[in-house]
Amino acid sequence: MDLDPLSLTTLLAVAAMAGWVDAVVGGGGLLLLPALLVGAPGMPVATALGTNKLAAIAGTTTAAVTYARRTKVDWAVAGPAAGLAVLCAGLGAALAGSVPGAAYRPVVLVVLVTVAVFVVARPRLGVVAEPQRRTRGRMVAAVAVAGVGIALYDGLIGPGTGTFLVLAFTALVGADFVHGSAMAKVVNAGTNLGALVVFGLTGHVWWLLGAAMAVCNIAGAVLGARMALRRGSGFVRVVLLVVVLALVGRLGYEQWLAG
Repeated sequence: MDLDPLSLTTLLAVAAMAGWVDAVVGGGGLLLLPALLVGAPGMPVATALGTNKLAAIAGTTTAAVTYARRTKVDWAVAGPAAGLAVLCAGLGAALAGSVPGAAYRPVVLVVLVTVAVFVVARPRLGVVAEPQRRTRGRMVAAVAVAGVGIALYDGLIGPGTGTFLVLAFTALVGADFVHGSAMAKVVNAGTNLGALVVFGLTGHVWWLLGAAMAVCNIAGAVLGARMALRRGSGFVRVVLLVVVLALVGRLGYEQWLAG
């Protein structure tokens, strides 16, 4: 497959933007995966997913390191979840070839609308930490939801994983949005690794394009993580709502109105 200069430039710009969004609140794949499918006509869905993972793992790992250096990460939850995520995302990636190209839109739409309603209905969610929620049972539930359920989804479909992880950690163990984002990046790095290994072994990664997008994704991720840490949980909550509502609008248009 060949790309014209305009398509390549657009994909690199979207990769940088996706890295910023992913580092702040997750959901960068909802920008980058559709851009790959549109910008590289004829690319199989599995190859688009695999190439997206190559770019994403660079950004999420960079963001995870940035967060870990500047804030406290709840490793008791994020560590086991990340370990499980490598395996479960790999399993999801192995099944990804069986998912039709248009199947991800309605699934992601339903989940995103649920996320938006949940965040709006609970205005204090994630703005202030609620340590009383961090019970043993909730920690186990968070590890299972993030490391198994969301990780399987990431390997199988992908877009929105970071956002779902942030919401899982804030809702289940009472993390604020900044610390929830820090934990999400650790687990998201694990999901990206597991999926990338499988996609790479099955020949579904465009390595040169993915590497170029990875550089741009890293730049966006560094900027996004630093901005989230500097501006705090209120800023992250606003970005979360804006991103979710914008993506619901775009995916809804593609699902029901676009040709």
